[in-house]
Amino acid sequence: METKSVKKRKKDLTFWEKIYIPEIIKGLKLTFQNMLRPKFTFEYPEEKFIPPKAYRGRPVLVEEENGMERCVACGLCSRVCPALAIEVQAAETDAEKERYPERFEINMLRCIFCGFCEEVCPEEAIVMSKDYELAFFSREEAIYGKDKLLVPVKQLQDRIDFLRQYR
Repeated sequence: METKSVKKRKKDLTFWEKIYIPEIIKGLKLTFQNMLRPKFTFEYPEEKFIPPKAYRGRPVLVEEENGMERCVACGLCSRVCPALAIEVQAAETDAEKERYPERFEINMLRCIFCGFCEEVCPEEAIVMSKDYELAFFSREEAIYGKDKLLVPVKQLQDRIDFLRQYR
């Protein structure tokens, strides 16, 4: 067997390529285009941001109209969470769904708002809301329990409809 040695030949650069002038001109053109673009700034406390339908804000639990949460404490959301921000502790009940979350906590300091918990939930019990104002004065305040997470289904209906559209 004969093997042929293949020599790689370097491409010779032109004079303009050697001094990078075309690339510098392209970069300056892009910079000036962005400088001349119209600017938009919100005067935040007075002027609120209205998020689009696909916005993923603070995760919340859906509370049915009868006061019961939709969650069946399957634990899929805590298993899929890449930041390990969700903790679910299940308990038995005599209701038709058999289980409910006795303790459901989300550490908002760890949450990266990826939406995996929302995607994996078989009951549409955890939803990414449009809340974007999160401020904490201590680490303990950043751990949201069921008292802070439960939101009536009517407030979340537009997000639930958006999710059903893509399932």
